[in-house]
Amino acid sequence: MQKINMQKLIYRVRHKFATRENLVIAAALVITAGFIWGSLGMMQRNYSLQKDVDFKKRQLELTQLQRDNLSLQKNFYQTAEYQELAVRDSLNLVRPGEKALVLPVNSQTAIDADKVKASTQSTALKTSNLEQWVNFLFGGYSKSISSK
Repeated sequence: MQKINMQKLIYRVRHKFATRENLVIAAALVITAGFIWGSLGMMQRNYSLQKDVDFKKRQLELTQLQRDNLSLQKNFYQTAEYQELAVRDSLNLVRPGEKALVLPVNSQTAIDADKVKASTQSTALKTSNLEQWVNFLFGGYSKSISSK
């Protein structure tokens, strides 16, 4: 009985679904899917190549700007104005009418005082984001607003 039912099922599938038209449609769908898959792969490849080209163009522009900057620096270093500034700086010379202020080297106590001042400023600036926004929007010190 099961053998007969299986044969009927095979016959029905063969004659109802495995027709020439259905096979042609299935082949067309497989070809279309392959074409779409290939197109998407090619688009992805083109996108990555274009990204590389754009990166290289930016690098080229940056290199050209650096080259131009260096040529301008070279031209500046060849001017009489730069040469005069370099000589005045290295030999500690001044023009007539100018006054030079020569400061002594910082002592260790001055260096320590600067470090203490910098550390107190950094701790004073550590405020929360909310406090910074309140300061920005309402002005004044946000702790005085929040303590009321």
